[in-house]
Amino acid sequence: MKFRHNRAPFYRAQTWRPLEEDGRARPAVQIFLTQRAFIRICAHAGSNLQNEVGGWLVGKVYLNKDDEKPFIVINTILPAEFTLQGSAFLTFTHESQVNLHATMAEKYPDLLILGWFHTHPRMGVFFSEWDRWLHENFFPELWQVGLVIEPFSASGGFFQKQVDGSLDTRQYFGFNELFHHRRRSIVHWRNLIPVENIKNEMRQK
Repeated sequence: MKFRHNRAPFYRAQTWRPLEEDGRARPAVQIFLTQRAFIRICAHAGSNLQNEVGGWLVGKVYLNKDDEKPFIVINTILPAEFTLQGSAFLTFTHESQVNLHATMAEKYPDLLILGWFHTHPRMGVFFSEWDRWLHENFFPELWQVGLVIEPFSASGGFFQKQVDGSLDTRQYFGFNELFHHRRRSIVHWRNLIPVENIKNEMRQK
């Protein structure tokens, strides 16, 4: 699959990183998340606080003109329908998959499924062994990512493969918040911090 070249839009984005991050990690792609998509993610994550909910991340893949490295832009989400769910599990059924592909063909024929998202109510931000299995079998591309949201603690993070194809279920990553009009952040996840603040903390130590 060939991707169009474009310049990564860091100039209109705020980069967010976890408070604790392994500096040796080499994620395969840079993640850009539009503010509209972030709002929709948070709204769906809060729609059922007793059971896990989830869906798919939709957008485009580009190659950065500056370094030829891939980056993704998540433009919107598709909440999963016809799921089986409980307080500690979420299953995408055959009907969920059929509905997904029908919606993609009808509404977003020019976009790709960039990954998936789901919630972990009161459980924290991590990838379980089931999450790993699902991700590796249904989202095999290096540019496909998984997002976990913990709505009670207002936390979230992306899980993604490294350049060598490995997937660390203990290490989540932040993202680049893509501003809509004004340069004003709407990210409220408490486990992430702006890159500038991280740099300031490092200077103080």
